[in-house]
Amino acid sequence: MKHHFSSLYLAAALSFGLAACSDDAPAASGQPDPDPVPENSVERTVTVDAGQVFQTIDGFAASDCWSPNYVGRTWTKSREGITELLFSSEIINGQPQGIGLSQWRVNLGGGTAQQGDASDITDKSRRAESYLNDDLSYDWSRCEGQRYFMQRADELGCENFILFSNTPPVQYTINGKGYSNQGGASNLKPEHYGDFAAYMAEVAAHYENEGYHISHISPVNEPQYDWGDPSQEGSGWTNDEIAALARELDAALSGQGLSTEILLGEAGDWEYLYQVKNDAKRSDVINAFFTPGSSAYVGDLAHVRSLIGGHSYWTDGTWDGMRDVRERVARAAASNNLRVWQTEWSMLGDNYSSTEFGTYDAATEMDIALYMSRVIYNDLTVANVSSWSYWTSMDVSRWGHKNRFLLISLVPAGGVDGDIEQEGSYQATATLWVLGNYSLFIRPGYQRIALNQTESMYFFGSAYLSPDKKRIVAVYTNYSDRPVRLAETRTSWPGEPQTITTYTTTLNKHLQEATVAAGNPVVVEAESVTTVVYDL
Repeated sequence: MKHHFSSLYLAAALSFGLAACSDDAPAASGQPDPDPVPENSVERTVTVDAGQVFQTIDGFAASDCWSPNYVGRTWTKSREGITELLFSSEIINGQPQGIGLSQWRVNLGGGTAQQGDASDITDKSRRAESYLNDDLSYDWSRCEGQRYFMQRADELGCENFILFSNTPPVQYTINGKGYSNQGGASNLKPEHYGDFAAYMAEVAAHYENEGYHISHISPVNEPQYDWGDPSQEGSGWTNDEIAALARELDAALSGQGLSTEILLGEAGDWEYLYQVKNDAKRSDVINAFFTPGSSAYVGDLAHVRSLIGGHSYWTDGTWDGMRDVRERVARAAASNNLRVWQTEWSMLGDNYSSTEFGTYDAATEMDIALYMSRVIYNDLTVANVSSWSYWTSMDVSRWGHKNRFLLISLVPAGGVDGDIEQEGSYQATATLWVLGNYSLFIRPGYQRIALNQTESMYFFGSAYLSPDKKRIVAVYTNYSDRPVRLAETRTSWPGEPQTITTYTTTLNKHLQEATVAAGNPVVVEAESVTTVVYDL
């Protein structure tokens, strides 16, 4: 298959010592590959060492901002199929029905949807509901679409829900809006810190009573930005303001008898976590929150349990650059004994290396998905994140954005510029299926183990061991236009593989299943992300 980014793939081919070649015909689902060792394949040596163990995985997630509240309420013919794509772990006749997300991020909206046009947010799909009435009573009939997605996620096996907030409810903000005019300070009225915390804890308790496990609450989002543009809900926060809110939230959660953890950070990019950047009051977050004696120290709170979150935006433009930043994240987290969650990524940046990516205009959906795999790999293996989340699960693809910002592409009845409440059509994209190469098979409780190889930006992989030590999962990304056959060394494995199954995503394959016959090598297809499942 010829590729749009000829310079990139020529470089990949040269790194393998290869010439351009076409893909082979796909294998039949669930059956041994009829051509298990393609003649044009190149060998790569890998060692998977189950005796060398790293972080434990908490899960893979996506967000319900912003469209799901409308889709869940009005897209009554489509919503079941959409939820299956996100949450189903079922495999029928060799074809996964979805990507089995194990975490779901639920937006605690600020109430701009109730304000309507008075919210100043012109795009209706970016307005969000809250449960709070103007008289400060609760209306639990709100957020109907979000509640539908939570219900379906729970039914399909997603066990962990994370509530996150972009803004306090508009009843508590200084300007009465869901966006801010406070610059780098919080838009929350000083007298309402306790009220906002009580609101978040009350919503968590409500959902817990309905049978959902609210594992975490994230009270602020990207506090390094001012959010003065009324394009969506948001507020800036200083580290000290976040700490004050966290203390109130800690008390409110304890008062509700909840075990829910507080997820701090949600930094606009990784660099804000470990260094002073732009505004000292809103950066160097790890030191601010976890150094005893700091004015923002919250490391002693009962519901703050050695965890920090950040976003992979803006620090992903080059292979070497993203690895350098993530090494710094890992060192800063380790020095404070913190787990790290990557809580938002989509292809937001415009600073991608022309030799490593190309241009958005020329990119296919698979190009974008392959690059996402690069980010996931480096977040998992360099930053050592234990949770990885995509932003956002679904949206309308406009202005030639393709699948840069979404897993599922929506087209309302009136077209891409139509009303989001008018049900239209939807399509799973390559980003959904590539995320599924990770999320469907690397389940909560799996531990990352060593996968040693001659690493490059064009071929890389990581491996994981199940808690019962009966399964090992490896995920490989092959940018080359030739297949790669693996020469494997297995060290300290708890047993020999009884079956080996691959799940391959390419431009034309969506986690397509094939089995590897005994004695044959594992083959990673050209321009693919391939998951290899070893059942021991």
